[in-house]
Amino acid sequence: MATILDVAKRAGLSKTTVSRVINNQDYVSEENRALVLQAMKELDYHPNPAARRLRGQLTMTIGVVVPAVTDPFFASLTAAVEQTAYEKGYKTMICQSSGDKEKERLFFNLLKTKQADGIIIAALENDWKDVQPFTKHGPIVLCNEDIPEPSVPVIKFDQLSGTYAGIKHLIQQGHQKIGYCTGALFAEKGRDKDRNQGYQKAMAEAGLSINPAWIFVDRHTTEDGKQLLTHVMNMEDRPTAVFTGSDDIAAGMITQANEQGVRVPEDLAIMGFGNQPIAQWITPTLTTIQQPADGMGQKATHVILELLHNNQAEMEPYELPSDIIVRKST
Repeated sequence: MATILDVAKRAGLSKTTVSRVINNQDYVSEENRALVLQAMKELDYHPNPAARRLRGQLTMTIGVVVPAVTDPFFASLTAAVEQTAYEKGYKTMICQSSGDKEKERLFFNLLKTKQADGIIIAALENDWKDVQPFTKHGPIVLCNEDIPEPSVPVIKFDQLSGTYAGIKHLIQQGHQKIGYCTGALFAEKGRDKDRNQGYQKAMAEAGLSINPAWIFVDRHTTEDGKQLLTHVMNMEDRPTAVFTGSDDIAAGMITQANEQGVRVPEDLAIMGFGNQPIAQWITPTLTTIQQPADGMGQKATHVILELLHNNQAEMEPYELPSDIIVRKST
């Protein structure tokens, strides 16, 4: 079994330098860090987490950063992280960023100050170039996020396939005039880009044109959904179905439809995204895309623990499959 001395000899560096790399400390050049990691890989050397814990180098705590702990999706994701970490002997520190970049950066400092061994982040507010330097202090796993050419593991949901399946379902129900909600129409990366491509793909395959008037941008909340329902029903040429991209938006639309005497799905079919609890509570019940928050949380936790114990983990994005839940609203 290889030792830290074997790693030092293979890398041609001192035991102190190897130790600094293992413990994500400063004062190591990127060149030397790469030499140590390569030597560890060649020798199949894995630091002993129990010994590191005794030396005070592991807190046995994982941080998870979410924008809002009350959001059902992030609540489910956080619960999965906490339970999975607990089963492995780790505690979970839950951090709410509230979409604030400065607040988020403070949470990353938990790595630098050794208050957390690693961090799972479920909604990245800062640019990656501002976050990347923190990775030398401990592993970071992106969950439900995406960045170009990631240098950290990414756990995400197949947004393109999920949206494609949703639009295709509406088409199979006989709809040709389909409205679509998106966070950003011309997104160059991330969730909105993938969803937009899924929408375009399904429409193109069916030979259906996209009416710009039926694209609704920057809609996120239940209140947005209420206003959108009124707007759609007042349109002279309106869609017969709307893919909302959010259970909250869809719930708002259905609530407003019930108040205005609009029949769902007879007058307007409505589709959500996320399969939050409200999807089953509202009347009519909501057809939606299952977004596996618990699966994301479990996988992200397994990956970050692998990084902590072995300094080894695949950097390729791990993409969870999509699933459509058909109910009464379509």
